[in-house]
Amino acid sequence: MTSITVSRRNLLATGAGLLMIALGEWWPAQAQDAKAAYASMAPLDQYLMGRNAEIALARSAAPEAISRDADVLVLGRHGYETAVKGKNGFVCLVERGWMGPFNGDGSANFWNPKMRGPVCFNPPAARSILPMTYKRTEMVLAGQSQAQIMDGMKTFVKELPPLEPGAMSYMMSKEQYLNDSEHHNWIAHLMFYTPLMDGGVWGADLPNSPVMLNPQFRGAPEPIDVFMVPAGCWSDGTPDPVRLN
Repeated sequence: MTSITVSRRNLLATGAGLLMIALGEWWPAQAQDAKAAYASMAPLDQYLMGRNAEIALARSAAPEAISRDADVLVLGRHGYETAVKGKNGFVCLVERGWMGPFNGDGSANFWNPKMRGPVCFNPPAARSILPMTYKRTEMVLAGQSQAQIMDGMKTFVKELPPLEPGAMSYMMSKEQYLNDSEHHNWIAHLMFYTPLMDGGVWGADLPNSPVMLNPQFRGAPEPIDVFMVPAGCWSDGTPDPVRLN
């Protein structure tokens, strides 16, 4: 498999995983196109999937040894619902574009109905991060605007308990759709959730460092940082070599 070169100036993120990669001069023009194309929410049916297809996609976020015993959620007309009850404390689901940033270039795909971000949360993340997914989705399905959802999250995060140590998730699905470029599945990666901090503590975004700071939350308004590390392979074990500049 051909290596993907990921440079710092070309890397932006859209969410929990939902990420965008800009190759060369692709990003500036595409960001403007995305803002125009996805200015508001599309009809709900465009965000929904067949139940079995969504279960399979959600499970593809992590290696089968993890996802086979995880809870699996699917998105319905009234929010996420449990399709499969697991036993290992992990929770797998497919995030939509509204889990991306509210502001900045990464927000262009907030309403993109093609976005599919399979993610498997470990038990601490399922307790600490998943409630944010539930809440954003609840407000989306209630017909609120992007600005209203952001205001609602500012209030909601004040009610949340502190982030649990060790919270992390897997985003290793070869079938993920994280941007509208030809490399729409970006890279297989792991995500680690921390309180807001200087990315330098992790050596994030430094030359030849594999650690990247995702602008998904960053205190706007969720008081969480997300550090991403390439996994080097997809959840099915096939290689996904990445060369970081």
